[in-house]
Amino acid sequence: MNTRAPLARGAGQRGAALLIGMIMLLLITLVVTAAFNLSNANLKAVGNLQTRNEAVAAANRAIEEAATSLLVPGSDGSPTLAPPQQTVSMVDIDNDGVTDYVVNVAPPVCVRATKALDTGSGGSTGPGGVTGGASSSGSGLSTLPDQYNSVWDISTTVTDARNTSGATTSVRQGVRALLNKAQFEAFCAS
Repeated sequence: MNTRAPLARGAGQRGAALLIGMIMLLLITLVVTAAFNLSNANLKAVGNLQTRNEAVAAANRAIEEAATSLLVPGSDGSPTLAPPQQTVSMVDIDNDGVTDYVVNVAPPVCVRATKALDTGSGGSTGPGGVTGGASSSGSGLSTLPDQYNSVWDISTTVTDARNTSGATTSVRQGVRALLNKAQFEAFCAS
């Protein structure tokens, strides 16, 4: 019996299995590390997108506040002639009692204004050519007083009050308002 032949075949393969196992372990480690880094990058991207969306929501909230306070009539009902002012709005997005974003709203600027016209006929033509209207006879109103359709530009700058991201964003929006002649001359005539 020859006992040396099986030993010679097995002696050359002992290190090969270990080497292949180590290479496979290294490849699996690299795949797991790459997946971890990719998931970290995705998490940061989603966090940045959420922060941006929150900042835009805070700006929209401040713009709504500025738009509703734009040219508010006085206590006696007379139209205001006070120019719109710059405002600062502290916004708590998550309602935890801590200010999340500080929104600086620049003074709204009248971009353009056009005179609202009345044909004096008291009628109007709607969809499909349907005509309707009311008679102005006896009312003493043949035309509207001077009124102007105006467009206002409201610009905001939002900063992160928590300073977790250090990001700032700007949002601009146009708002339409109806002015009387005195307001038109005070705000939009130039």
